[in-house]
Amino acid sequence: MSHMETVSLTPSHWFYLATVLAIFIAIAFRRGVIIPSIVGVIGLGLLSGKGDETLFSMILRSVQILFAALLNSGVALFDIMLLIAMMVAMLSSLKAQGADQMMIAPMKKIMVGPRSAFFSLSLTIYIAAVFFWPTPAIALVGTVLIPVAIRVGLPAMGAAVAVNLAGHGMALSADPVIQGATRLTSNAANINSEDLLPYTILFSLTTGGVAIAIACYKIWRDMRLGRMKAEPTSDNDDHPHARGPYAKHFGVGVPIILLCIVGLMIYRGIFDPENAIRGGDATALLGGVATILLVLSTLAHEGISGFDVVTEHIKTGFFFCIKIFAPIIPIAAFFFLGNPDHAVNVMGEGTSGYLFDIGRSINAHMGANSAAQAVGIAITGVLVGLDGSGFSGLPLLGSLTGALAGSDYNNTVVLSALAQVITIFTGGGTLVAWAFGVCADAGISGVSPASLVRRNFFPVMVGFTTTTFLAIILMS
Repeated sequence: MSHMETVSLTPSHWFYLATVLAIFIAIAFRRGVIIPSIVGVIGLGLLSGKGDETLFSMILRSVQILFAALLNSGVALFDIMLLIAMMVAMLSSLKAQGADQMMIAPMKKIMVGPRSAFFSLSLTIYIAAVFFWPTPAIALVGTVLIPVAIRVGLPAMGAAVAVNLAGHGMALSADPVIQGATRLTSNAANINSEDLLPYTILFSLTTGGVAIAIACYKIWRDMRLGRMKAEPTSDNDDHPHARGPYAKHFGVGVPIILLCIVGLMIYRGIFDPENAIRGGDATALLGGVATILLVLSTLAHEGISGFDVVTEHIKTGFFFCIKIFAPIIPIAAFFFLGNPDHAVNVMGEGTSGYLFDIGRSINAHMGANSAAQAVGIAITGVLVGLDGSGFSGLPLLGSLTGALAGSDYNNTVVLSALAQVITIFTGGGTLVAWAFGVCADAGISGVSPASLVRRNFFPVMVGFTTTTFLAIILMS
């Protein structure tokens, strides 16, 4: 493709963009963004009305669209909500018999302070995430390691930043083992995935390395100035429950079972890729195992009373989960409308994906200049990533890079890698509070997704800028 099809932006597109800007302004002033998001959905509902509809009918339809958007958002997020709820319920059961203390005891020898805890978390999550993606990794590894990190003085926000930038940032954006992202991008751009992979690894490490370095500096500075402190929750206090008769069995057995799951995922991912356990399958496996362990642990410790006590553990898990996700659902309801698939689900056939159309429009006005193309793709990657997925925009961006670079194969590869890394870093993600990645990492760490995004914003944007300059150099 040698030219780019121009996208005609409607009043709905401009209203969507204005709402996005309003949300960013609210975030900058540390205000909530739920009300702007709800207003945005209602406004899109009104603007999507047909010409022959009465005003009353348009209002009714927009109110229905609001609920449909909230429902669509809740359904899309529920699997990760359920996984976190069951993992927290399992840990609540283990804590009741003191098994949690035995699980984390070995890690105290490695995590001896905030710095060692931060980098141990980052490295462990990165390694786990490249083999079976970061959401299962954070549920599997984070639930065990983050309490240890907090105990040795790393603030919960510091732990969240460590796992988020390393897992849903660096590991997911490169996707060097599973290569699901790489295949999506390369197929759309009509390039070979083996040519794309070295650049995605380079760009992901550049973006992540810069972001982690800046994030570390800000965390240590804030800790030194007393702005950020390690405040262990009641789950991490110094007064553990009396150790039950089966605490040792579960304290040793649960980590072994989880490690076996890791081993199975890695083995199948490398030696049996056709039956690899990844993505939704990995989430389902972890959620199912957590539920079984919850039941076994509760019955072992409580006996016949476990039939009633297990309900309390599940309530604990869901209360924790709802507290984290409740503010995210209405925000995601608006941003999901930027994705064509979600927009059609909510507003009916023929509805555009507003963010995707805006991205196409921006790139349609980019010239043949390499710097302009790289900057345009970077901006589009951030915009498309705002849908909170990252992956859904890769086919679009792959097509855009192929069209922009034309017959220059090297530039197509470089632009495609840049698009993939920035889009997934944004929406996969580290910069979007309603993204699965941010919600999972914040939920496991016990911090607000919006606060995590604010903490990530400057380091990641500097990383994007550095990587974009690197891409321009490689295209010269």
